[in-house]
Amino acid sequence: MSDGQKIDSPRFLRRAEKKLGRLQRELSRKAKGSKNRARARIKVARQHAKVADRRRDWHHKASTQIICDNQAVYVEDLAVSGLGCTRLAKSVYDAGWSAFVGMLEYKAVKHGRTFAKVDRAFPSSQVCSACGFRDGPKPLHVREWTCSECGTVHDRDHNAACNVLFEGRRIVAAGRAETRNASQSAGKTRTKVPAQRVEAGSTRKGPPEGSDDPGRNPWTSGQGARQASPLSIPLK
Repeated sequence: MSDGQKIDSPRFLRRAEKKLGRLQRELSRKAKGSKNRARARIKVARQHAKVADRRRDWHHKASTQIICDNQAVYVEDLAVSGLGCTRLAKSVYDAGWSAFVGMLEYKAVKHGRTFAKVDRAFPSSQVCSACGFRDGPKPLHVREWTCSECGTVHDRDHNAACNVLFEGRRIVAAGRAETRNASQSAGKTRTKVPAQRVEAGSTRKGPPEGSDDPGRNPWTSGQGARQASPLSIPLK
């Protein structure tokens, strides 16, 4: 993150590989069409479901914490399908980046936070966050580098996070990103907005039937609707 905090990948699939491999070998030795094979297949499916449930639970907790602690969240729009064709494919899919970003996006709408995606073509790992000098591409094994212009020593991930933050603020200020603010999410939070009882600006010539005090009834001349105080809706 831009504040220097790092969240380690939980690697749920990696940790379950040993047990999954054993169950898969047991399944492959069962005769096709037999009841033993059906039971072995159910065991494999349950283990995969446990891995998916653990990953989803971790995604929900981490995304909720990030959204509640920050007023604006900017993420880099990574090419997950492209990374899935490299030697990092298993680790990329194990992290579940697309699902995690989706949770951040809809929770930002729910809690009235600003959310924007930075284009994947933005050189977040090549630009110095201190002076703005573009130092060129770097291989993945380079985790720390020194800017050749100002001499600042950068952690690769922290420097990229700072650049994503600056770019996200820029595109939001330029109006090129759809920000989700509190006014758009008022109906999606726990705060209920009461509907108006009368149409604003309309007048009624007489009180409704059964009214005992026409002098204090707002229906007498329409003044109640025009003089009503505006609603104050607290933001969550």
